[in-house]
Amino acid sequence: MDAKPRTNPPLERTMGLYHATAMVVGTILGASIFVQPSEVTGYVPTTLGVYAVWLACGLLTLFGALVCAELASVFPEAGGVYVYLREAYSPALGFLWGWAMFWTMHSGIIAVVAVIFARYAGFFLPLGPLGLRVLAVGAILALSAINYAGVRQGSELQAAFTVGKVAAVGAIILLGFSFGGDAHAAVARSGTEMAGPSFGMGDFALGMVAGLFAFGGWHMVTYNAEETREPRRTIPRALVIGTLVVTVSYVALNAVYLYVLPVSTVASSNRVAADAADAVFGRGGGAAMSGLVVFSTLGALSGIILAGPRVYFAMARDGLLFRWAGAVHPRHHTPHRAILLQAVWASILVLTGTYRTLFTRVIYTEWIFFGLMAIGLVLLRRRPGLERCYSVVGYPWVPLGFAACAFAIVANQVASSPASSGVGLGLVLLGLPVYHFWARKGYQPSTREP
Repeated sequence: MDAKPRTNPPLERTMGLYHATAMVVGTILGASIFVQPSEVTGYVPTTLGVYAVWLACGLLTLFGALVCAELASVFPEAGGVYVYLREAYSPALGFLWGWAMFWTMHSGIIAVVAVIFARYAGFFLPLGPLGLRVLAVGAILALSAINYAGVRQGSELQAAFTVGKVAAVGAIILLGFSFGGDAHAAVARSGTEMAGPSFGMGDFALGMVAGLFAFGGWHMVTYNAEETREPRRTIPRALVIGTLVVTVSYVALNAVYLYVLPVSTVASSNRVAADAADAVFGRGGGAAMSGLVVFSTLGALSGIILAGPRVYFAMARDGLLFRWAGAVHPRHHTPHRAILLQAVWASILVLTGTYRTLFTRVIYTEWIFFGLMAIGLVLLRRRPGLERCYSVVGYPWVPLGFAACAFAIVANQVASSPASSGVGLGLVLLGLPVYHFWARKGYQPSTREP
């Protein structure tokens, strides 16, 4: 095993509270909120049920963010969740997180978002199936190149996208309530459609699973701790502020959808945001909404691409991945080789279309790790000598409640799709023999100053 490179330059600390918060908001606020409300409403087809699901999803996401906030204040290292699992349990569990991230979870998210971007761009460009895949790969490579050039460039771009998206969401809410009166009156005249059929707790749970998909990515800002100024304080604040901003935005957007469309239309639509815009402004509204989705997905993609390589960089620095993957560019101060690895594999997933099967079978497993992370916080509280600048409000009920909900999500997925879930878990566990291979070569955990 080669020794750790002594000449590796440090990562550059350029992200402040503004950039970190923008990363939280921009990574979560992608295309899902313009599509996923139909999935949620299909399970809980009442106005009250819809609001309850989105508020519950926001609260659960906030609980997870609070857990990550305390852990980030204790371990302000590159890698985030990987580091927390490594420190709370063992390097093996941290490795499995990184293994699943690279092959399926994180790279799969990049592929999914890139394809959604290309499909909505196809509204304006005459592209066939191959053209859409090429455009998706082009977006991945272009954004990876920007992040290769420096975290300052990547975080500034992410912040610009986030400001634009939040402004656009605000405009949708304002315009929807200001000019959607006629559409709302038509909905009100339908009477019984506003009430909708009843639903049970099982439906509510399925609605939450659908809603939580739109909240995905809240934890990714922790990956960039070593490129954040005063990370012990900045990351906790960014997590809390960011999740609250997203929750308010999501509830308000759903209020607009339900204001201008019948519940039945919201539940059956496959482009609910565009349908709502059409109801208010006519057919031109759908085109404007498609442009917003293009912009929004590109912004989310930028943040996801920025975050992931820091985990692979941390693994390589620990000796659990090829050492060369932990190199830092001498001029740009970025983990450039890890960025290239991620870009190549995500592009392969797009071009082959394999991301669909891998992603849908494995994405639920991240909640196993989230639940373990929350319990790990409780275990770490018992370890003497750990300094923290932030403590979870409502400890221990917040982390334990979050863990219980995370495991319930996993149980629900396994019960509804046992065969697919078993395959997904098997793909994750395939990382164990690989971990033992690297561990025999010589695991060396990094020690970083905050």
